[in-house]
Amino acid sequence: MASIKNLGFLAQLRSDASNHVIRYRSGKVKQSGRGLVFWFRPETASIAELPMDDREMAIFVKGRSQDFQSVAIQGTLTWHVADPELLASRVDFSLGLLTGAYKSEPIQRIETRLAGLVNQAALQYLAQGSVRALLDAGPEPLRHQLEAALANDPALNEIGIAVTAVRLTNLAPSSELERALQTPTFEALQQKADQATFERRALAVEKERAIAENELANRTELARREMLLITQEAENARNRATGLAEAQQVEAGAEAERIRTVESAKAEAEQARMTIYRDLPPGVMLGLAARELAGKLDTIEHLNITPDLLATVLGEFRNAQPAPTAQTALPR
Repeated sequence: MASIKNLGFLAQLRSDASNHVIRYRSGKVKQSGRGLVFWFRPETASIAELPMDDREMAIFVKGRSQDFQSVAIQGTLTWHVADPELLASRVDFSLGLLTGAYKSEPIQRIETRLAGLVNQAALQYLAQGSVRALLDAGPEPLRHQLEAALANDPALNEIGIAVTAVRLTNLAPSSELERALQTPTFEALQQKADQATFERRALAVEKERAIAENELANRTELARREMLLITQEAENARNRATGLAEAQQVEAGAEAERIRTVESAKAEAEQARMTIYRDLPPGVMLGLAARELAGKLDTIEHLNITPDLLATVLGEFRNAQPAPTAQTALPR
């Protein structure tokens, strides 16, 4: 706001560069510009000050959709003064020359007019579509429509106001309707979550089954290998037993063959000896027997000789002596 110093019948006004000051005298513009500093006579002057910076106002519109559902719109609108002298002629921006404050509330009046234009355009937009279509489209189509409506509105052009931007932050139904609309989405999401949980559990069960099958296959393979090992060990034992039996049989055969050979040799030797003994005279046989007996006298403890045996031996011995020849002299 402008700063006014009163010095009796004179006063000084000092304004900021962001404000446009218009000084009237006798209903005519005597001075107009931004950031002015001048002296004036309070009893003959009238001064208006208009802000030239961008102004923001809140937007809140609550209307009904085509299917009679409540929809709320929130956002902000930015406006500024395009023609300060035209606006000063249509809206009272006069300053109290003693205080430097506005005599009325011109900013509020302008924003009330802007809010009315926004409400009208927004309500028309909401009434053209169902709540589902409005929510699916979002606030962007409404923002474009509001900007076009406010830019081409003659009521704003006639007073020197220009809208620079419209920003909508929310377009939402009532809380009850929002919960009702969110229910299918929540249920679908819950179903997806349940499906994901089921798939995870099924995958876990499948993995556990695969692990169990793998363990069973490993145990089966180990059992099969153990059975093969046992079978192989039994086969090896049988082979060893068979080999040992065959070796023993071969050894027994060799021993039997050796015994047969030895016994055959003994038999042949005995046969040869018997043949030799058979052709010997009885006296020689008796002499050999006596020699054999004499060789074993040390080992014979008892010997029984009957008279018959002695007579037989002496008889055989006498018969074995050779007959005397002619040259032999008979004893006298």
